[in-house]
Amino acid sequence: MRVAKADAWGRPQSLRKASRYWAWLAVLGALLGASLALAAPAYRIETVASGLQRPWSLAFLPDGRALLTEGVGRLRVLVPDGRGRLGLQTEAVSGLPELYSEGQAGLFEVLPDPDFATNRLLYLSYAAGTRQANHLKVMRARLDGTRLQEVRTLFTSQPAKAFGQHFGARMALLGDGTLAIALGDGNVERTDAQRLDTHLGKIVRITRDGGVPPDNPFVNRPGALPEIYSLGHRNPQGLVWVAERQALYEHEHGSKGGDELNLIRAGANYGWPLTTGGVDYTGARISPFRELPGIAPPLLEWTPSIAPAGLTWYDGAGFPAWRGSLFVAALREKAVRRVPLVNGVPGEQELLFQELDQRLRDVRSGPDGTLWLLTDGEEGQVLRVVPG
Repeated sequence: MRVAKADAWGRPQSLRKASRYWAWLAVLGALLGASLALAAPAYRIETVASGLQRPWSLAFLPDGRALLTEGVGRLRVLVPDGRGRLGLQTEAVSGLPELYSEGQAGLFEVLPDPDFATNRLLYLSYAAGTRQANHLKVMRARLDGTRLQEVRTLFTSQPAKAFGQHFGARMALLGDGTLAIALGDGNVERTDAQRLDTHLGKIVRITRDGGVPPDNPFVNRPGALPEIYSLGHRNPQGLVWVAERQALYEHEHGSKGGDELNLIRAGANYGWPLTTGGVDYTGARISPFRELPGIAPPLLEWTPSIAPAGLTWYDGAGFPAWRGSLFVAALREKAVRRVPLVNGVPGEQELLFQELDQRLRDVRSGPDGTLWLLTDGEEGQVLRVVPG
């Protein structure tokens, strides 16, 4: 009779080998389960429109349409195609004022009024003037079919600046119905961001008819421009009001490094150029300080630069795992960063959509729970991210 060989514990060797086999499978299964738990939700990316010249901003209308700006000075309409998708309407919206379009200058943000369904009002930010003397302007108009009517200028940045850089130009409607507008420092004199007699390097707050809210923080400060809400910004290109948190979030480009995500508070100073995590493009130091008393620290800093260019808050039903997150579109990084907020504190970031290998100008949360992306450049695209 053959007797099976046993180990030190009296187990047949065949059983020991089988135990190792099943233990190995259990470990492998646990690892695979963990990786699946951490993986991004399944999605697919659809192309909605292409061949766009410097697409910059996207906004959804309550009637199912969407609006899209092109930096070269066109406002476009995306219309339902009858199959549950949107398509680009051939005819651009007419009635825009004369723009200054050069370098970074052009048509920027489009934002529907909260009561658009009844009043048809839109807000648009754009560059106006010349290379030698230009401003960021914000206008309000009524959309009548494919034409803007009753065009009115609500805000003109002061003073005029030279060259076509660092306009900022993102806008957000706040919970009290006022309008926040982000302005860059102009990239001429950095210290303008610290001066209260210029709009450069500031976030300003106005009423929806262009007035100054009486509770703005510098209304009664001698020599200060009353529209100023916060200061010390370099080139903010992300601005979003999160109603459930009653909070205004902003991101801005640093120089070479020092990109920031900030929680904006009335009257706060965000440091540029007194504090920064970046250096000049020449390699020279801009400031020896990363923090100073009286300067609001960023929630996040990105060094090396990712070039953040668009910001949205996601609370949709399409991707439950992504709810409660900020999404940051990045030009240089060619990705979208998901920044979950836990009790207002940024959690571990997730890089998304790198497979596109595209500079991403904007990201928006769609009313149907999808995410929308704008790629940058002269052959830009509108992309829709859907569960899949």
